[in-house]
Amino acid sequence: MEILDAIILGIIQGLTEFLPVSSSGHLEIGKAILGDNSVPEESLLFTVVLHFATALSTMVIFRKDILNLIKGALKFEWNDDLQFISKIAISMIPAVIVGLFFEEQLESLFGGNILLVGCMLIVTAILLFLADKAKDTEKKVSFQNAFVIGISQAIAMLPGISRSGATISTSVLLGNDKTKAARFSFLMVVPLIFGKIAKDVLSGDLTYDSGNFTALSIGFVAAFIAGLFACTWMISLVKKSKLSYFAIYCVIVGIIAIVFSLLN
Repeated sequence: MEILDAIILGIIQGLTEFLPVSSSGHLEIGKAILGDNSVPEESLLFTVVLHFATALSTMVIFRKDILNLIKGALKFEWNDDLQFISKIAISMIPAVIVGLFFEEQLESLFGGNILLVGCMLIVTAILLFLADKAKDTEKKVSFQNAFVIGISQAIAMLPGISRSGATISTSVLLGNDKTKAARFSFLMVVPLIFGKIAKDVLSGDLTYDSGNFTALSIGFVAAFIAGLFACTWMISLVKKSKLSYFAIYCVIVGIIAIVFSLLN
């Protein structure tokens, strides 16, 4: 992989992991435009590295929250912190089930299926339009909400469905506070990312070529820095109800992706 390609894909991953425009969908579009000829094993390793970078950027942004959750959990009391961690665990159930039992079917959708990506981006746009019109409240995510949000996260494993867009929109449409919805959305994905990375490493599917070290490192740094920026920006945008702008963007990119797929 060329250095410039690594930088571009790293920035795409870092920005779109948090902005509600689908990181997986944009990576597929980016690879198609750049003509990524990486063999599947190399492509998987690069994707894992980029996701690891964005997970770390989430932990940096929410480092105080994560530290407080750990401190609260270590008190071994049914306090707000332990309840929040329990809600995160509940939200993971749907995605874990999909990942364990439908992994092959899911991976088959990531073979440059730009038409699917385009259609799913338009679905994401609809969700964002609806969420942007929802009234703001002070309600926090309940246990029931956590599971429903988890279902939306599982559905967002499809390329083109934005994970942050789907989970934040679902949470807001359930009547939750927008800031709390964004916080829950970003924190709920961290254990999933690390779990997926561990699974890929233990499966032996990852292959490493020392010649790709520079590209992997640059892609990691690009994704990490872009992730820090995007995560902070997204929290501010959700508070200000600016999701409709991303909905318009998703519609435009979705239409372009559909046209691109039909012409190639």
